[in-house]
Amino acid sequence: MAFTAETLAADDRFLAAILHCADQMLSIYRESPRIASIFAAQQRWLMAHAGFALHYGYPGDGKSGLYSGRFIDFAVRNDIASRNTAAAFMQEMLAYRFLRPVPGPDKRTRYLEPTETAEEHFTRWLVAHLMILDNLDGGERASKVSADPSAMMAAIQPRIARAIIGSEAVRNPGPTFNLFNWANTGGLVMDYLISRLPEFPRAAERVAVGPLSLREIREQFMISNTHLKRLLTQAAAMESVGWTAPSRKGDFWLSRRFILEYWNYQAAKFAIIDAAAEAALGPAVHEEPQARRVV
Repeated sequence: MAFTAETLAADDRFLAAILHCADQMLSIYRESPRIASIFAAQQRWLMAHAGFALHYGYPGDGKSGLYSGRFIDFAVRNDIASRNTAAAFMQEMLAYRFLRPVPGPDKRTRYLEPTETAEEHFTRWLVAHLMILDNLDGGERASKVSADPSAMMAAIQPRIARAIIGSEAVRNPGPTFNLFNWANTGGLVMDYLISRLPEFPRAAERVAVGPLSLREIREQFMISNTHLKRLLTQAAAMESVGWTAPSRKGDFWLSRRFILEYWNYQAAKFAIIDAAAEAALGPAVHEEPQARRVV
């Protein structure tokens, strides 16, 4: 049986999974900022999942095929983006060569498909998550997907897309998470902050992550000083982040509420991915809880 969000959220070992996932997203960014920009804000991440799913065959839709009109209508209907934003995203993906035109059943329609680069990075995203699940229960999801990545992506990704698009827990985890994840590059900044966690005592109201260099964040994620300071100022006003000394001195801290928003979001997302993998691959063989460990 697939993990539930409640089971993952209650598991203290899940912190290691969260930190590993954050590190993986940061690693992708360092290797390919353009690809990682798709994961850097929730709206773009949802649009990317929608595009892949429409290409493969969105569950319950009865057809497959990606083209601008269908994608834009889908994005608007599911409250992902406005028509203009969805159209601009498609043009950007074409310009970056993450999408390309292909022949389709209707010669009057310009059909599109993900390029090998886009598929490779989305497969990497999926396999990274499956490896974390495998480390929790000794399963073999990642190796099964890696053995036939194209077929497995086509079978698993549309299920993931449909579930996350319909999930309130994924799309609206909480006010601080939303603040970062709906801002340009904010998702990467949030991943970076979470990746600094040394531990998470659940009773602690705040967890210090050490000194924070705004310059390092700006240079690493190519975010303006004004944009970064605005994000942190808004989060500080929500009492979700802060410094231990005035004037942004001392150690930087994250609030328990903020960490739990991120934790519960990850639990909901991983449960969705596990359910989709189980539907395509069959159930993983779960070990007894005391025998599981994250490495």
